[in-house]
Amino acid sequence: MDILTICEANNVPLTPITFLKRASECYPNRTSIIYRQSRFTWPQTYDRCCRLAAALLSLNITRNNIVSILAPNVPAMYEMHFAIPMTGAVLNPINTRLDAKTIAIILRHAQPKILFVDHEFAPLTQEVLHLLPFDDSIPKPLIIFINDMDSTTKHSPGELEYEGLIRTGDPSQFLSTSTFCVRNEHDPISLNYTSGTTADPKGVVVSHRGAYLSALSTIMDWEMGISPVYLWTLPMFHANGWSHTWSVAARGGTNVCLRHVTAPEIYKNISSHGVTHMSCVPTVLRFLIEGEQSDRSHRSRPVHILTGGSSPPTALLKKVEQLGFRIMHGYGLTETSGPVLFCEWQDEWNRLPEHRQMQLKARQGIRNITLADVDVKNTTTQESVPRDGKTTGEIVIKGNSVMKGYLKNPKATSEAFKDGWFNTGDIGVIHPDGHLEIKDRSKDIIISGGENISSIEVEKVLYENQKVVEAAVVAMPHPLWGETPCAFIVLKEFVTSERDLIAYCRDSMPHFMCPRKVVFLQELPKNSNGKILKSKLRDIAKAFVVDEDGVGSKKVQRRDVDHVSSRL
Repeated sequence: MDILTICEANNVPLTPITFLKRASECYPNRTSIIYRQSRFTWPQTYDRCCRLAAALLSLNITRNNIVSILAPNVPAMYEMHFAIPMTGAVLNPINTRLDAKTIAIILRHAQPKILFVDHEFAPLTQEVLHLLPFDDSIPKPLIIFINDMDSTTKHSPGELEYEGLIRTGDPSQFLSTSTFCVRNEHDPISLNYTSGTTADPKGVVVSHRGAYLSALSTIMDWEMGISPVYLWTLPMFHANGWSHTWSVAARGGTNVCLRHVTAPEIYKNISSHGVTHMSCVPTVLRFLIEGEQSDRSHRSRPVHILTGGSSPPTALLKKVEQLGFRIMHGYGLTETSGPVLFCEWQDEWNRLPEHRQMQLKARQGIRNITLADVDVKNTTTQESVPRDGKTTGEIVIKGNSVMKGYLKNPKATSEAFKDGWFNTGDIGVIHPDGHLEIKDRSKDIIISGGENISSIEVEKVLYENQKVVEAAVVAMPHPLWGETPCAFIVLKEFVTSERDLIAYCRDSMPHFMCPRKVVFLQELPKNSNGKILKSKLRDIAKAFVVDEDGVGSKKVQRRDVDHVSSRL
């Protein structure tokens, strides 16, 4: 056996960009992209990507150069997920919801050679560039603008434009190859920045191998059949659209691109194009519920939704499924190239009451088919917790879809990979059937009198109240117990009081878990990915303190609340 060698015939780098060439050959008549009035087939998309890759090489883009993109879910954003890695360069999709200061931090850290900018973000880009003190050590990136295909916008002489690059690129050097310029499957394919809600964003480096395996695992675990019609409600800048940019190509599917995600646009495109799949964070699920009745067209088949990013409450899942959607819950991070846990449905669950089914559907699930291992470990002893669905610990992961590390940040990389696992920072349990369930982020656990209170568990109870639209629970100071829960609530309309909501909680959960304070807001603060900013809410909650006025009497005082709340 030992004399058998690895050679070119049996050792080809794993990379998801090979899915594109295969799609062009195996599905020549299938529609690859739909955007407004524009349509492409897979051979056309392959040709456009090859032309763009050739044009990038002519601009002296070489292996491991970083090419940044500031664009919504338009065809150019999709095409660059193939064209940039085809050159050996690293794509860097930037969150378009960030402010100029944060984008400047990213560009200063990544130092891209080229920055592609959609026309919608041209003013933002000018603001960003003014914040960057470019000099010899940090050269200014070449700016290339992206216009819609039917745009009549004219650019000044010498200004580069996306469609112009495609027209001038010579694709001949790519059309006959399967591996393109990829030398090693462990080379970086993408640089994705974390949301940076508590500190500067960190640059997550994803490999070709990791992206390849992540894309395939989604196909298998989500049971994505042949030729899906995928609606892009999830930003492609968000962990490469959870690697679905590549998964859809592997299945020869159709990408329905959306510049702006609204309930009318979602329902219109579902009806017009026969959408079968979409992914989103729970915030978008609320769009579907709150959409006008006239937007909800009749569908002959259900639309499969993969949701993640934060734990969706069971009440929300039930409402969305009643609209004709079929939801699967997944769990992953930017550092894992998208979902690595899927809540795989069990046949025996079909015999359970509907409410119990929704509770099971809200769990994070079991590891995907390509992940090596996942566990929940005691944070002190590093021993695996019992599979009892009660004992909490930190969720840890190992596998090929886990990032290579954080760019230029060896300290953070070392901390993330301690003890031979990727440490997620999420606190969870393992149930007897092997399914994992997140109980909280480690920093969001409320420790009251030595008891750990999961803010997610309290939020689940609050969401069961029909008057509650959104809920977030954080710790507030308590003179005796140290911390106690404080709830921030968005109501459908102001139809309940703080006293009534606290009474509702006391009827629905152990009293030590109940919020001692309820704050009503018109909107909860969220980050650029739609996740609730509990760090801001914790700052507000610090302005409250509970005084004990004798046995059984609770009084909540305010300390400079107006000053703190003004930051929302």
